Amino acid sequence: MSSRKTKPDYERIRYEMAATGVARVTLAREEKRNAQDFQMLYELDSALKAAMLDDAVKVVIVAADGPDFSSGHDLASCASITDFDTVTATGGFEQPGAHGHMATEEDAYLGLCWRWRNLPKPTIVQVQGRVIAGGLMLVWPFDLIVASEDASFSDPTVAFGVNGHEFFVHAWELGARKAKEMLFRSSYITAQEAADVGMVNHVVPRDDLESFTRGIAEEIAQRPTMGLKLAKQAVNNSLDAQGQWNALQSAFALHQIGHSHARLIHDGSLLDPDGAAVIRDLAKRMPSP
Repeated sequence: MSSRKTKPDYERIRYEMAATGVARVTLAREEKRNAQDFQMLYELDSALKAAMLDDAVKVVIVAADGPDFSSGHDLASCASITDFDTVTATGGFEQPGAHGHMATEEDAYLGLCWRWRNLPKPTIVQVQGRVIAGGLMLVWPFDLIVASEDASFSDPTVAFGVNGHEFFVHAWELGARKAKEMLFRSSYITAQEAADVGMVNHVVPRDDLESFTRGIAEEIAQRPTMGLKLAKQAVNNSLDAQGQWNALQSAFALHQIGHSHARLIHDGSLLDPDGAAVIRDLAKRMPSP
């Protein structure tokens, strides 16, 4: 029996059934290169939760409108996290100093990504164009990655004076040395390089991205729901046994130290302002359709 419910009206995403057993959630902020504000993140979470509660859905595709999958966090947004339905019991969002900022990132970034990583149904993300910094946080939590040939990936946030973005699984996704090089140099890797290190499952022509991803999803949707859930949990448990969650928490704490350091030496700014030029230069150098 399906537990399908009426879905809310979204402004930053679209939710639809792409095929029998396959739901698709699309980031729909093309004019901002799908930069993530709180509204987009919590709408995405709402849609993913709806898919998990709908017995007619067996697998979920996450996609994005426009030439680029995501340009990262929307640093120009002034919205407050208290306007949204948060997912952890962290609290303290309006506390002064590091307390409130850490609580906000603990929910909106680390909390959401960890929640998505542990969703009980298989998830596939289809990626095109540039994925920068926080954009990786809309890719790495999901189970399979299909990338177009023009896709590229980077986390240049060391230029802002932090260790990397908040969902720090870089060593698992890239391997230790590739992760260090990306972070140290504010460099990027291509879709094929990402496939070579095991981060991406498939690289396909841009025109084939949607149909190829849907084909994989439809194949997965033929498998028993229980088997899919158990297989996913078994693999995630293997990562847990390697200490992934403990490493995430440690890296998140280091990220907060970076913010606190910036506050002290950059007139209250959470980030080193010189990093903005580095990010702009990188975005220009990354392949763009």
